[in-house]
Amino acid sequence: MDKSVKDLFTDPEITAKIQTKFPILFHMAEEETKRDGRIGMEVGTMRERIVVSLLIYYFGEQRVNTHVPTTEAEKDVILDNIPISIKTITSKSNYNYGGVKVSWTVDAAKAKEFADNYTPTCDILFVQISWANIGAFYYIPKKVQQDVLLTLGSESFIKLPKAGTNPRGIEFSNTAFRLLCENKETFKLAIDWKKPDVQIDVYQKWIELWQQD
Repeated sequence: MDKSVKDLFTDPEITAKIQTKFPILFHMAEEETKRDGRIGMEVGTMRERIVVSLLIYYFGEQRVNTHVPTTEAEKDVILDNIPISIKTITSKSNYNYGGVKVSWTVDAAKAKEFADNYTPTCDILFVQISWANIGAFYYIPKKVQQDVLLTLGSESFIKLPKAGTNPRGIEFSNTAFRLLCENKETFKLAIDWKKPDVQIDVYQKWIELWQQD
């Protein structure tokens, strides 16, 4: 029987690997995107690649389609024809779910139109990073999102950017995303986010490539 996304949260071998590897790999992503001590915005792309690489490693390259147009509002990767959206946030506490993006639409009129017509189209894989704390890795099926949206309504499910601000996209409301994560149909794997003692030389691999004949 083919493995499914749920197995990432129930297969003891892969869950142990995820719990060990995530803090190391996400720390490396942060270090590689730092400039003058500040983490760059490109860290989001690197985090997404870590999760996609996990899917390829576990399910096999033939089952994972990474050729998703950048114009797709939510879809980041496709597993067995099932679209998946990958979300990651860093928070100081494991009960704060604010700041998770639904879409990167920033135009106020388009944001309102998006919210009015929004319906979940993808399953979600969500990584909650909380250094020196317990965070988690979640699988939120599309059906769970649909149920919570129906319960709350779009105005409470989605947080629109404030008028006159320079927003960075449309977000799930803190309440909505907490309900998504706490739903009984959502899968959760606790992650102990201890920062590893790993030194990253962001230039070394490029130097080595220059040194090759």
